[in-house]
Amino acid sequence: MPTGEILAMVNAPSFNPNSRESGEPGSRRNRAVTDMFEPGSVIKTFTVAAALETGRVRPDTRIDTNPGTMPLHGFTIRDFRNYGVMTVTDLLTKSSNIAATKLAVDMSTEHFHGSLRRFGFGELTGVGFPGEQSGVLPITRAWGPVEKATISYGYGLSVTPLQIAQAYAAIGNEGVLVQPSFVRGNPSPRRQVLDPQIARTVMDMLETVTGPQGTAQRARVQGYRVAGKTGTSRKASGGGYQRRYLSLFAGLVPASRPRLAMVVVIDDPTGEDYYGGLVAAPVFQRVMEGALRLLDVPADD
Repeated sequence: MPTGEILAMVNAPSFNPNSRESGEPGSRRNRAVTDMFEPGSVIKTFTVAAALETGRVRPDTRIDTNPGTMPLHGFTIRDFRNYGVMTVTDLLTKSSNIAATKLAVDMSTEHFHGSLRRFGFGELTGVGFPGEQSGVLPITRAWGPVEKATISYGYGLSVTPLQIAQAYAAIGNEGVLVQPSFVRGNPSPRRQVLDPQIARTVMDMLETVTGPQGTAQRARVQGYRVAGKTGTSRKASGGGYQRRYLSLFAGLVPASRPRLAMVVVIDDPTGEDYYGGLVAAPVFQRVMEGALRLLDVPADD
């Protein structure tokens, strides 16, 4: 049974606590709980889960995203390229902003907001770490059509890495959200936040993200089935967005019976690559490969 135990929480660059004069002041924060950011496409998992709850769509429901752009109240929503007609599963596999928007438009604001809140967004996790932030999930009356659309693909709300890990762990735990804990063997509060069958369906859909057609092929771990989602978000500044990025990958392993949930956030990646599947996913692969070996988790194959 999943325990909610936090096995590792790492920040880099770090600092030497015995030499307080060295290092940048910012390196002394535990960014996994204190830093908030717009999560980008990793939130699409929960947009899809909320849509499946309505019963109006299934994994094979088709969505027309032609021509790769979508006008909405004076704004234009864009995909990386024109994906044409795709299924709800393809939405996650390819990471379509337009398909996510169309799912959000089709469900009530109250339902969508309530679903995100159930997964712990906009609330403290209860882990008890000093300085933990609750993130920001705007109240429903602040959701106009544009705000609702952008939230569906990860802008207009703020989260912490720990909140993302907690929410993804709930997907892998058949819809049961377990409060994270730093204490081994400490019974953690848990609650059902998603129907178990829907959670299993979403897990199957997330496996396609690391498959041949997905955005996170570099997150694969040999011998194990990996489910997860990439994210790439532009950093906000001065009322707009810079050409500076956060690269993310959130994943669960082994997908057949999840034991570990992990979130990788790369702030301001250097070099030409900045997409989550190219920058954060390989970190997930390397760390998870070692963790599965150390914990002696049986392979799927």
